[in-house]
Amino acid sequence: MKSSYRLLAFIMALVCCMAASAAPLPKEKEKEKEHEGKNVDSGSFGVFQNGHRVGTETFSIYQTAYGSVIQSEFKTENAPTTDVQTSELQLTATGDIRRYEWKELSPDKAESVVVPNDDFLNQKWSAGPQEKEHEQPYLLPKSTSILDDYFFVHREVLAWKFLGASCKQDKGQVQCPLKQRAQFGTLNPHQHSSAPLSAEFLGREKVSLKNGQQDLIKLELKNDAGTWQLWLDDQFKVMRMSVLGDNTEVDRD
Repeated sequence: MKSSYRLLAFIMALVCCMAASAAPLPKEKEKEKEHEGKNVDSGSFGVFQNGHRVGTETFSIYQTAYGSVIQSEFKTENAPTTDVQTSELQLTATGDIRRYEWKELSPDKAESVVVPNDDFLNQKWSAGPQEKEHEQPYLLPKSTSILDDYFFVHREVLAWKFLGASCKQDKGQVQCPLKQRAQFGTLNPHQHSSAPLSAEFLGREKVSLKNGQQDLIKLELKNDAGTWQLWLDDQFKVMRMSVLGDNTEVDRD
């Protein structure tokens, strides 16, 4: 129960509850210690296409004195070559982007960084150590949500933002009006593209998981790229994601 309340407090803090008391930005020497905050969620997601496992994402979400840090590693499975990518998303106490870093470790070497530049976002990336660095500014606010390819934990963070912004807390529980919908701006750094996204609360649904049937919260995330359905348990942790019409499913291990 304590972990549920801590996660609930974290969800509310993502939106506005900590705005008035947010700590100043860390100095360079402090940044490397941010992951020493409280662990809010960690684990792994198995990625399945047509029933076959094609990848695994291992992730951790920490609440720190400065906001939160979401770290992730994605590896392909059952493929001729193993693709390994990592990412780290740093958010302020109000859920704004402080820094997003992506790296490809195998089979190639590439990296990308998104940081705020005054009131908007700026991305720098290169396809390899010897490749030219590219830069692209975006007329997007710092409140934009990162939804990068291969990192499904970003959708969990967006689900928490939706719960915190559109629902209310009542006796330790999140209460959402049925069919409650909200709009978010998103950025996909891999695609160098941004798009609006709508999130909607669809009630509760019984879902068969590897540990048996569970009664879960159901959300839907929709944009021009497709429709995702998410199922969360009562600790607000995503247990399953599904891409409608794509035979792609993501299950918590």
